[in-house]
This record gives sequence, C-alpha cells and structure tokens, in this order.
Amino acid sequence: MPNPSVKNHLQGQTSPYLLQHVDNPVAWYPWGEEALVRAQGEDKPILLSIGYSACHWCHVMAHESFENPETAAVMNEHFINIKVDREERPDLDQIYQLAQQMLTGRPGGWPLTMFLEPVKQAPFFGGTYFPPEERHGLPGFKDLLQRVAEYFHTRREVIQSQNERLLDAFEKLDGRSSAAEVEGLNRAPLQAAHQQLAQAFDSRYGGFRGAPKFPNPSIIERCLRDAHGEHITEDEKQQALTMARLTLEQMAQGGIYDQLGGGFCRYSVDEKWRIPHFEKMLYDNGQLLVLYRDAYRLWGNGIFRRILEETGHWVVREMQSPEGGYYSSLDADSEGHEGKFYVWTREQVRALLDDEKYTLAVRYFSLDQPANFEGHWHLYAAMTPEALAEEMKVPAPGLQEQLTAAKQKLFAAREARIRPGRDDKILTAWNSLMIKGMAAAGQALAQPVFIASAEKAVDFVRAHLWQKGRLLVSYKDGRAQHQGYLDDYAFLLDALLELLQVRWRDGDLAFAVDLAEAVLGHFEDKAQGGFYFTADDHETLIHRPVPLMDNATPAGNGILAWSLLRLGHLLGEMRYLKAAENTLKAAWESLQQTPHAHCSLLKALEEWLTPPQIVILRGSGEELESWRAVAAAAYAPRRVTLAIPLEAQYLPGILGEYWPQEAAVTAYVCSGHTCSAPLTQREALKEHLAAQGR
Repeated sequence: MPNPSVKNHLQGQTSPYLLQHVDNPVAWYPWGEEALVRAQGEDKPILLSIGYSACHWCHVMAHESFENPETAAVMNEHFINIKVDREERPDLDQIYQLAQQMLTGRPGGWPLTMFLEPVKQAPFFGGTYFPPEERHGLPGFKDLLQRVAEYFHTRREVIQSQNERLLDAFEKLDGRSSAAEVEGLNRAPLQAAHQQLAQAFDSRYGGFRGAPKFPNPSIIERCLRDAHGEHITEDEKQQALTMARLTLEQMAQGGIYDQLGGGFCRYSVDEKWRIPHFEKMLYDNGQLLVLYRDAYRLWGNGIFRRILEETGHWVVREMQSPEGGYYSSLDADSEGHEGKFYVWTREQVRALLDDEKYTLAVRYFSLDQPANFEGHWHLYAAMTPEALAEEMKVPAPGLQEQLTAAKQKLFAAREARIRPGRDDKILTAWNSLMIKGMAAAGQALAQPVFIASAEKAVDFVRAHLWQKGRLLVSYKDGRAQHQGYLDDYAFLLDALLELLQVRWRDGDLAFAVDLAEAVLGHFEDKAQGGFYFTADDHETLIHRPVPLMDNATPAGNGILAWSLLRLGHLLGEMRYLKAAENTLKAAWESLQQTPHAHCSLLKALEEWLTPPQIVILRGSGEELESWRAVAAAAYAPRRVTLAIPLEAQYLPGILGEYWPQEAAVTAYVCSGHTCSAPLTQREALKEHLAAQGR
C-alpha cells in the first residue's frame, strides 16, 4: 500500500492520473526539464510509464509494482522514473506507442512501459503491462528492471546503434506524398475503403472483425456517407446502410451501452457487444451522439431517439462541470473491482421490482440465462421492447411503460452504490467532440438543454483554454496548461461549425476563424502539405508526426481538412481550400495503401471532389427557426445550413453578400460555384432541397 509519508515529484500536478501516484514509493517525476536533466547528469536510463486514470490495467500494475517498496527501490536505484498522463500529453503517447510497436512488433496499449536512453530520450526496450512475477509468458517486473539496467550499462554501443536505426525509421515513417507531385485526386480510395470494410464486417452482430469490438465511429460514419455517395453501386449503398444500422442497433442493445444510466463504455470484450471494458470515455460518447443523430434522421427509429436522450442526459448529469466544461472519463473500477458499480444479482433485482416488472426485466435483460460477469449479471437488452411485447402478448405501449419504470427503479438503487472514480480534468479536444455531439443531439430532439450544454462548454473553453490566440490542452483546479495539439484546433473548429448550424452566435464564427488562422500559422507543413501534430514552437521531441490515420479519435489532419473545406466554401476563403487540398495530396499515398484506416480523410476527399451544398437563411425569430428545421430535417451529409439572424454583426468573406429580401426569410442555396436565385417561400425551399438531394 502507498506510504503517506513518502512524497514524490508529482505533487502540485493537476492530472488525476498523476495524482493517483503521488504517494507511491517510486520517485516519480512528471515529464519535464528537471527529470530529463537529472537523467543525463546521472547517466541513468529513463523509465517512462504512460497511462490514464480510467485504465484498469494501469491500476493493476500500480497496485502490484509501483506501490511495492521493494520494486520501487529497484526503480529508484537504477532509473529516473517519469509518469505521463496520455490524455494530457498525447504527443508523447503517440511517439512512444509507435516506438514500442517498432521495437517489439506487438500492438501498444496502456499502461505503456518504455525504457529510454537519457540523452535523446530514444527508447531501447519496452512493453505494456508487466506482472510482478513471471506469468503468461511475461517476465516479472522487478527482475526485468534489473536486467534492463544491466543491459543499459554493458551494451551502450548496441543501444546507440539501435537508436540510430529507430530514429531513421521515424523519419521514413511519415507516409506522405509531396503535395506538389500529386497531379489529381479521385474516388478510388472511397471505393476501395467500402470493399475493405464490407469484407471486415460482422454480418451477424455488427461491427468489424472479432472480439474485442470497438465502436469505431469514423468507420460507421463512413458507411452512412457511402450510402449517399457517388462512388459505389446501388447494391453497395444498401450494403453500407445495413452495416451502419446493424452495428448501431446491436451496440444500443448491448452491454457496451449502459442500459440504465446512458452512455457507452470504451469497448466490448466479446463479439456480441455484451460485456464491456467498463470505463466510459468522453470522446467515444461525443462521436457516437453524432452518429445516433444521423441514424435517427435516416430511420426515425425509437431506439436511436432513446440513445440520444439517455446519453445526452447522462452527459449533463455526470460529465459536465458547474463551470461548463466536460469531464474526461469514468473509471472502469469501483471498490477495487472492475464493473462492480454496474452488475447485479437476481436477488438484488427481485427485491426492487414487483412481480410484473420483475418478469419483464428477467426476459428483457436475460436474467433467465447464466450469469455473464464473474457470477453476476451485466445488463443488456436481449430483445427489443416490441419483440418482448409480442412474445408476452401484451400491448407494446403498456409494456414500454412498465419496462421504463423498472429501469428507473434499478437506476435509483444503483445510484446509492459507491461510484467509479471520475477523471475531472477538462480536455480541449475531447470537449470539442462532445460539443459537437450535444449540439447534434439537441438539434435532432429539439432539446434546448443539450444545446445550452454545448454552448456552456464552448464558452468555458474560450474563457479558460484560449489564451493569447492559442489553445491549451487541459484544465483542472483553476489551472490550464500544455500547448494545444492539432486535435485541439481541428476538433474545436469542427464543433463550432456544427454548433453554428444549430443556432447562430457571431462570437462562434469569429472564434472559428481565429482557430483556422492559428492552425495555419503554427501547424501547417507548407512545403510538403498536411499538418504536424505539434506546433512550430513546441518542445522538440524525437519525432514530429503528421497523423493521417484514425484511431479511437479521428485523425486531426482529416477533421481539419474537412473543416477548412467547409469554412473555405462558406467564406470564399481560398487559403483554407488550398490548405485542405494540399493535405489530401500529401496523404494521397497513405490513402491509397489503407483507405479504410483513413475515414476522416476520406470524408474530406469526398468534400473536395463534390463541394458541399450551402444553405444560407436570413431572417429573424420563429420563422427563421422554422426554415432552419426544413433544411435540417433529413440526413443530408453534404449540406451546410446557417440560419443567420438579421441582427448578426460578424459576417466575413462572402457571408456578407447574402442580404435578406423583403420577405420574412430569404434562402440562398449554393452548390459548388453555382447559386440559386433567392428563395422567399418556405415551400419553394423544400422543393428545391428535395430536387437536389444531398
């Protein structure tokens, strides 16, 4: 157990993850000059440990090794030990995850354990979780420490040679073409991506490939957009719709979704989406809200509406700070056990419900089947309410009412349990994903509470994380810190463009333009095209990546190219359009090699090949809102709608040219470089949009 009398160098940090280790007997440092200088001065290798507060196996390794005085003594004797929160320092996490894969040939993950030489901080050995004693083919951590320390001091020439090869490999790993050398862009990667995703699709349970299954929001979005694209056949479009709908339905009914409290867990350990890894991340849920909004627009399905409502209320209830920003995550563990907060015994359920509700709950949540999680039941929807009503031969509305009442009883009882830990730092990039999600959900449901939630988060970011014309990464306990990364700018620009389509605020458009200018000024590779992950005045690390592929969050280059295209078309700003085009050309080789891994860039490519339909509405009051509703009712992924009130003050670029006519509301519809005549009748707008599709 931690020794309260021992304090290390993590005191004064704000990251909940780092503070979890402040009482370890390990002499942890945060990443910074003090630790790096000491490593060089004492000629000791650096033990770099990267994790995050909601990570189950990070907790396990901490309890087994970092709280163990004997293991800590070995670490302190032979290494300079550095702890990093991967959510605050994604630059370090990206670099050393990639290095771990290059060194070991195995996938990365968390906790990440890397050993670095002290001069250039190049890694020479690494892995993820190590047990305290040898098991499952993994060496015991204490023994490994001693062997690594000996290797460092006796094999320096070998390490130096390996480091040179590794750093050279980083240089060659860029994966970019030169924008100037790419003559043209075409739809071939879009077609190839559909084929690759179709081959990987699980036609029985939805999702892609086997267990573990991740939501992969960028891939599901690609399927939805494929169905409305121009690059595949009609049969393939239907296939794409099926892939998206089945996946979203199965996830909504599965245990990866919190059937009582709303919100999705990080991933499912099984192919059927039933048993999750129980951590809930802000970034997953923000992206999934947008997808379920799109699905609700397409199919009007009650299950999609329920997901939007429940998840939106979960965000407001549990994930939004009183100041307005969104918290980062909820832990997988409570009371030292993964999932304990969420699981049930039959007896617990029976004690809370009357006979009728209990009978429904048993069938709906599959409590009549064997326990599915360590002798307990984790709840998932074994069938739809409609199917259950048919089976029980009762009216569906009455059954739904009883089922809702049963869920409310269970939820209220669960609220009395000891809750999982919450990482309450506020991250700009993840807040941006949730701002977009809450704006989307609020628009689809006409739910002003959700829209107001998104506005509060924007205002928080602008007040606390936007300083001297630059973004910062993280905020907690009154402190904002760390220079912003590409994702911070790209995701926030995208979120602002979404929110502006839900309702207009002059300040949000001005903020969007400021973000675009800042990212062009500090992140763009003007020679080759594309955008670096770190700014031009960022700390020098062993690698400066240009991220092109999507991971758990979309690639910053893809989202930024997409957003610059949209903003460029809205304002008539050619610099934005050119920067997006150069990004696509720089990514062209990588796009052709593995298109399905670049869904965010594919969305930008599609936008570049077929410019969006721009709908500008000028008017005021409820009438303007009713026109906006017409344009936003259907799923139209290539449409941008701005309802700009007459009193708007900030209309840069060509936006200032859209003047209202004498009618209460005037609509301007532009596709590519062609605009319609002003429309002054709402029915005329409906007909025009229906004729053009999109």
